[in-house]
Amino acid sequence: MDAVKRFFSSPQFAVAGASNDANKFGYKILAWYHQHSLPVTPLNPRAASIQLPSQTYATVASPAALSGPSQTSLSVVTPPGVTLPLLQEAHSVGIPAVWLQPGTFDEAVLNFARSHFEAVIAGDGGRGHEGWCVLVDGEEGLEAAGVTWRSQKL
Repeated sequence: MDAVKRFFSSPQFAVAGASNDANKFGYKILAWYHQHSLPVTPLNPRAASIQLPSQTYATVASPAALSGPSQTSLSVVTPPGVTLPLLQEAHSVGIPAVWLQPGTFDEAVLNFARSHFEAVIAGDGGRGHEGWCVLVDGEEGLEAAGVTWRSQKL
């Protein structure tokens, strides 16, 4: 739970793999941050914005384009082959903590992440049967980190 506390201690968040497709986890994860009134930036190199029902978010193409990456925790919703170069860039710009959603990593990704970030949430654990997921474990993580949030409409 220490990694989760560290992750949620950042003042900003980003979602790599954010999507306009409401059926994809990149959309659902972005929506979770929005619904919890957390400052979030979607990362998507192919879409200029992500449209939720109540708000449109401008995207950035990569971790290097974030304002204040050293103050940003990164949720990752990309396939393992995309995740490794994404994490290499995230590390190079000072992102301190990453949450690798189920299906986003392989052994090489985990090895890199665990040796280059202050906090890594990934793999076995959490309350879900597929491992740590912000959709399942996020609220408990917010509470553990002492983060005050308010629910807002999608």
